[in-house]
Amino acid sequence: MKRLARNLLRSSRVQRAVGFLAAEYLRLVWRTNKFTIDPADVYERVEPQQPAIFAFWHGQHFMTPFIKTKESHRAKVLISRHRDGEFNAIAAERLGIGTIRGSGDHGGAFHRKGGVGAFKEMVRALEDGYNVALTADVPKRSRVAGLGIIMLARESGRPIMPFAMATSRFLRLKNWDRTTINLPFGRGALVGIEEIFVPADADSATMESMRVKLEATLNEATRRAYLQVGRPEQAAHG
Repeated sequence: MKRLARNLLRSSRVQRAVGFLAAEYLRLVWRTNKFTIDPADVYERVEPQQPAIFAFWHGQHFMTPFIKTKESHRAKVLISRHRDGEFNAIAAERLGIGTIRGSGDHGGAFHRKGGVGAFKEMVRALEDGYNVALTADVPKRSRVAGLGIIMLARESGRPIMPFAMATSRFLRLKNWDRTTINLPFGRGALVGIEEIFVPADADSATMESMRVKLEATLNEATRRAYLQVGRPEQAAHG
């Protein structure tokens, strides 16, 4: 039975169907939640600095395609090569976001999971004028920012834009990243606090300082987002 389920999930038809349904469900969530933006002028502040690196936490990714509000906002998102990543990639592309496949893991599996190629592709995308979106925390280390995104900012010279999105109605899974499935017919918030620039000559101490700053900024954005949708008790859980 498990083998049959695995084979079904590997079927390209099933993956396309699930990705399609996921994208349309997320459109419903976006359209039926009344979103606030904090600060109100965040787009006016961010647009002159594009292309940029947009950072968010694992498990908080489902609504992130909707930060793209104009056709001129060209964007690509890093998605893992794992089977679950196929569904996410299909959904993202249906929502108008390009994909880069690979791992953000900078441990021993980095080469095996396509991390090096994905890193180079992200740098090229930024050079070509695409915004790049990716999770700040690496797999299995929820809410702990990795150095990969800091390396990307140093190499590309582009700013990191940390942000959080939350809805008042959601389901939370009991997995490693506490995946939040946003629900329709509620309130939503998009919070971006400040951009982070990594100097081209940043040494290891500076890189670590930037990593800590990114982590703190994302946690604060998450706290504010849940506060704005009337769920302050959820801020610590992300």
